[in-house]
Amino acid sequence: MLSMVQFVRNSLVSLQITLTRTPEMRHRFTSQMTLFSPIMRSSIAKELKGISDILDATPSVMDRVFKDLTATHRSDTGREGMTAEQVLRCAILKQYRELTYEELAFHLEDSDAFRSFARLEMSQYPSKSILQENIKAITEETWEAIHRDILEFAAREKIEKGRTIRVDSTAVETNVHCPTDSTLLSDGIRIVTRWLQEGKELTPQPRYQFSDHQRVVKKRVMTILNAKKDEVRKKAYRDLLQYAYLVKGYAESAIPELTDYEGHTIQDTFTAHELARRLIRAIRILGKVIDQTERRVLRGETVLASEKIVSFFEDHTDIIVKGRRETEYGHKVFLSGGVSTMILGCLIVRGNPADTDHYQPLLAQHEQWYGRMPRQATADGGFASKENLAFAKEHHIKDAVFAKKRGLSVLDMAKSNWVYKKLRNFRAGIEAGISTLKRAFGLDRCTWSGWEGFKRYVWSSIVSYNLLVLARIRGASA
Repeated sequence: MLSMVQFVRNSLVSLQITLTRTPEMRHRFTSQMTLFSPIMRSSIAKELKGISDILDATPSVMDRVFKDLTATHRSDTGREGMTAEQVLRCAILKQYRELTYEELAFHLEDSDAFRSFARLEMSQYPSKSILQENIKAITEETWEAIHRDILEFAAREKIEKGRTIRVDSTAVETNVHCPTDSTLLSDGIRIVTRWLQEGKELTPQPRYQFSDHQRVVKKRVMTILNAKKDEVRKKAYRDLLQYAYLVKGYAESAIPELTDYEGHTIQDTFTAHELARRLIRAIRILGKVIDQTERRVLRGETVLASEKIVSFFEDHTDIIVKGRRETEYGHKVFLSGGVSTMILGCLIVRGNPADTDHYQPLLAQHEQWYGRMPRQATADGGFASKENLAFAKEHHIKDAVFAKKRGLSVLDMAKSNWVYKKLRNFRAGIEAGISTLKRAFGLDRCTWSGWEGFKRYVWSSIVSYNLLVLARIRGASA
């Protein structure tokens, strides 16, 4: 047995080697955790333990995340950084507790349970910027693949076989304010002016000229919002459009100069080229806003929803009108769920399509993922049509039920009235799942920018939700 002196000497040597070790490449998995990891007794910690066990049982997901993290950076040089496992676990924590990046960074520093779940080492305290950079590197294709891996795990555990499904749709809002033509014009003028001002700070200073009209633009917007007479409102709109044309012209004259700009430093050159790229996108959107404002306000035309721009920043946003409900601004998401209350299928689409158009694609997605069609399928009344019922029967779906008949016979949909009522009642359960996704997993409003960011946000919420459902089912049966 080693003496105490020898033990201490060996420990110090080991510590010195650890401290002087050169930086290594990024890894897929975190090294073995310390023996002193705390044992938690709260319900949240138990849920995290259940989710952690599921992730450990599906190690293939880490390869997918690792591929995304190393797609734009070399993995064989530089600092070690967060492992793929840590990034995925932090992303799940964020959605599971509906946290901002700043809140996530705080809890990862403050909470032993969160640190243990994320498998952070003692010296790791990732900042909000590092967390954001890593989590947003996970693509929507990877999130979808992770979702499929989790479905395979649920099938192996005989928790969800996908034999009976329920279908519904919902709208997920993008992070925009309620759009009006005046505020959209004001946003465009403000952003273009700001970027033109940034261009003037370069060395040497570009020669393009522009004027700042933001003060008078704000006055015109307030006049429009408070006007009680159409003549006053239209006059203010004409002035606002005039300033929008002026600012658009300033940007068009600045773009060629910024594109060909060569500064005293590489940083200034890159900044000028990036400003040119942003201005090109900005005047394209501003031009569409000007056109729709002239058509709608000055000429009294009806502009189709598909032709409207409703956000200068999230220009991919669609106008969602569903029945007599309030108009929403975001994207439509079609979901299918199973008896376990897990979300099985998901389609994220552009525009404002009818529900009937995506019943068949959802079933086709289910067949692709499970290798077979479900035995029973029940859907909201908006999906009901003779074509959809015929498609389900042709693909050997025994009972294809819609909540509203819409001219369809009960016995054509199901083998008996009892089966029809049972499946119709079963369908209502997916609304509880959608409510949980929106209330507890942030799916009511996407806070990530861009169309790609929107899809990643939706899939990350669904993956986190399914992991929690699985953890609770397995915990209850243990």
